[in-house]
Amino acid sequence: MYLGTNALHAQQKVKFNVIAFYTGINDMAHVSFVHEANKWFSKTAAQYKFTYDSTNNWNNLNEEYLSKYQVILFLDTRPEKPEQRKAFQKYMENGGAWMGFHFSAFALTPSDFSQNWDWYHQVFLGSGQYKSNTWRPTSAILRVENQQHPAAKNLPETFKASPNEWYRWENDLKANPDIDILLSIDPASFPLGTGPKQHEIWHDGYYPVAWTNKKFKMMYFNMGHNDIDYENKTNKELSFTFENKLQNQLILNTLLWLGNDRK
Repeated sequence: MYLGTNALHAQQKVKFNVIAFYTGINDMAHVSFVHEANKWFSKTAAQYKFTYDSTNNWNNLNEEYLSKYQVILFLDTRPEKPEQRKAFQKYMENGGAWMGFHFSAFALTPSDFSQNWDWYHQVFLGSGQYKSNTWRPTSAILRVENQQHPAAKNLPETFKASPNEWYRWENDLKANPDIDILLSIDPASFPLGTGPKQHEIWHDGYYPVAWTNKKFKMMYFNMGHNDIDYENKTNKELSFTFENKLQNQLILNTLLWLGNDRK
């Protein structure tokens, strides 16, 4: 079918450019999510007029490379080299936008991912170190805390998330005036997790799972851990993050907000 010049131009017009960084090596549950995310964002990009690129080369986290992109995604990990971290901080402080998933906020001293980046974990994310998690990966009922936020458009007050490993953090995000909590685990979810260890099952408490820092254009999502059959050693994928229409709407709303409403 022939498209007129104006129609062709409109179809090709790109609103913003997205670059996703990932490692895709550690933990099959995270690797599964990375592969799934790259497919979903690539497919969605064509429909909503943004470009989507991804890279596992964290050395691309530099000023020249980032100048082409309006939104950065961290799909599974964080930058480790000082020059990469410096470039990311400068990008964000100069009005860039960011969306991070699950393990991208993880830090625990001592571990392979020590808390050795105060700006990112204490200032930017506000969460501090990882404290604990639920197990096995299970669905949770999430409550929308800020229904006026653009990311919450067309979402009900509560909805069921895809199965996930849910994190608890060192810092009380409610007490941080810079943090705007978008989603938390609704009490209807409890008990959350199946164990076998008792501390892996949550029976009460308040757990933020998506938030933004009002000083930056950013959103962090706790989601990003698919369920894998580790127990029977088949390593079969048992769940997928992007097989959830309401959760997908949330992620898409967030991306369009970050890409179209830049500081």
